[in-house]
Amino acid sequence: MWVITVYCEENKTTMFEFENEEEAREMFKSLPGLRILSEVIYNDPPLVREKR
Repeated sequence: MWVITVYCEENKTTMFEFENEEEAREMFKSLPGLRILSEVIYNDPPLVREKR
């Protein structure tokens, strides 16, 4: 997942989530102001354990 965080006037923050990098980078180019593009990587253990 990709997240764009935009810091706006009056101490407001807006976040946008994207499933793929290309979409996030296109939107990133068009947003004004201070912005950060981040990749979120989850490292969760499996939800189902294998039976032994």
